Amino acid sequence: MTDGHELDSLTLTGLEVFANHGVFDFERSEGQRFVIDVTLWLDTAGAAGSDDLAQTVHYGELAVAITEAASTDPVDLIETLAERIAGVVLANDPVQRVRVVVHKPDAPITVPFADVSISITRSRSVPIA
Repeated sequence: MTDGHELDSLTLTGLEVFANHGVFDFERSEGQRFVIDVTLWLDTAGAAGSDDLAQTVHYGELAVAITEAASTDPVDLIETLAERIAGVVLANDPVQRVRVVVHKPDAPITVPFADVSISITRSRSVPIA
């Protein structure tokens, strides 16, 4: 909480990227689709009161930063990818907490399935005085 009120949340749902993440060689060489949902918690009262974009997070620019981070530098695990995305979001000063969900709908699973995903929640580190 900040200034006696709850944090607000902003959600980006269904950001799609094509990337080469995965443990298997064919995932690295052929690539596949990943879908990302991000919820960030921040205090938007100042932005709402002033109608000033500089006092909040520009979600269009954030969406680009997330998809750029997710589409480069292949990793084995979606857990690692989710952690990277959380870092990108938390680099925005107003953001206090973030939830990242990385979906891998085309994962190499041998039984019928709709989706596989990882969900992580991270908070801004508070420096110890």
